[in-house]
Amino acid sequence: IEVALPAVSEQRLKAMDSAGISIQVLSQTAPGVQSIKATSDAVELARRANDCLKKHIEFAPERFRGFACLALQDVDTACDELKRCVEELGFVGALINGSTNGAYLDEPQFGRFWQTLEQLDVPLYLHPGLPADHPQAFHGHPELEGAVWSWTCDTSTHMLRLVFSGLFDRYPQARVILGHMGETLPYMLWRLDSRAAVTTVGRALSQPPSETIKQNVVITTSGVCADAALRCALEAMGDEAVMFSVDYPYEDIQISADWIENANINEEQRIKVCSTNAARVLKLS
Repeated sequence: IEVALPAVSEQRLKAMDSAGISIQVLSQTAPGVQSIKATSDAVELARRANDCLKKHIEFAPERFRGFACLALQDVDTACDELKRCVEELGFVGALINGSTNGAYLDEPQFGRFWQTLEQLDVPLYLHPGLPADHPQAFHGHPELEGAVWSWTCDTSTHMLRLVFSGLFDRYPQARVILGHMGETLPYMLWRLDSRAAVTTVGRALSQPPSETIKQNVVITTSGVCADAALRCALEAMGDEAVMFSVDYPYEDIQISADWIENANINEEQRIKVCSTNAARVLKLS
């Protein structure tokens, strides 16, 4: 791995320079360590991944930042690793790839994890991972699996579990980042409020689901280069809650950069989306 680091980093920097991107936040892609059954293996691989990521960042520290990889199979160890990554390695948050062996982050065992995020004042990037089950709706249609649709369903459902469980009442300073233009949730806010209001759980919430999402969630444009989706996201979530992201290397970095520079939004919005929102949320200098 170490031998390949300079080549990989130089390739990234070349692509970033061509697209006019100053800073890239690096992370481990799905499924990550969340799918590893043996806890000890997951813990060891998470630490090794973070040490490797730190070496990438050191290659160009003014250009790269990092999200911590965490093995939530062991919550206490994951919290200690998150502290190490933020306080010693300088990472700007954590990224979790979906459920951890079928356990979702609203479950009681993850309480210390949310406390640690609040204490460190860093966000959690909730990224798609391998869904915990395989719904009948997808049987016979493998084309709907993965990034086409099933990951969006699982990730948006994961996020709504956090909202409807009242987790943000317990951890009001916790912040979540959702990619892929918010995994469809910004466009469902009115209906979420309307339908939640007629359910027992919805009526028990301290505020409508849309307000919790707008207060505790920031979204990125990763993987979506569409003006209509961007304008809807800005109107639904607010100008302070949308950040530009490419989803490199899965999406073309130049296509994404050209799109955001020419997207049909005003220049004040463009500056916030491309720069100042990320600088605030991730504490980028």
